[in-house]
Amino acid sequence: MNRTGNVVQPLRIADAKKALRHVFVRDLVLLGRVGIYDAEKSAPQRVRVNLDLAVREDMRPMGDDYGKVVCYEQIVTKARGVVEDGHVNLVETLAERLAGICLQDPRVRSCRVRVEKLDVFADALSVGVEIERESPFEEI
Repeated sequence: MNRTGNVVQPLRIADAKKALRHVFVRDLVLLGRVGIYDAEKSAPQRVRVNLDLAVREDMRPMGDDYGKVVCYEQIVTKARGVVEDGHVNLVETLAERLAGICLQDPRVRSCRVRVEKLDVFADALSVGVEIERESPFEEI
C-alpha cells in the first residue's frame, strides 16, 4: 500500500499486459493471540489483515461465472480460520500462514500480506509486518 497524505492507497497490481487481476481484502480486523508476552498468550488482541493477490486472468470470456474467479469470501473465511486457530509468537508466522492460504489457488501468482497488531503502543496506530510471496505453481 502507498500513503498519500493520510490516506492509504491500494497497490497497483492489476496489469492487462501480464493478464493479472488484483483481488484484495482491505482492513480485516480480527481477534487473535499473537505475541511473546504472557498477556498476549492469554487474551486475544485486535489484528488487522490486508491481502493483495495478483491473480492470473483466464483469457477466455468470463461471463458472470462465479467458478472462474478467486473468491474473496473464501479468502476471508480462510484468513479468519488462520488468525483464530491458536496462539503464534510472531506476526511474521501469522503472515506466512496467511500467504500460504492465499497461494493454495494456482491462479494466484503472488500475494502481499500485511499483519498489524493494533493495541501494542498507545502512541502508535499499529505495528506489524508485510511480506510478499510468489506461487509455487508453474505458469500454465
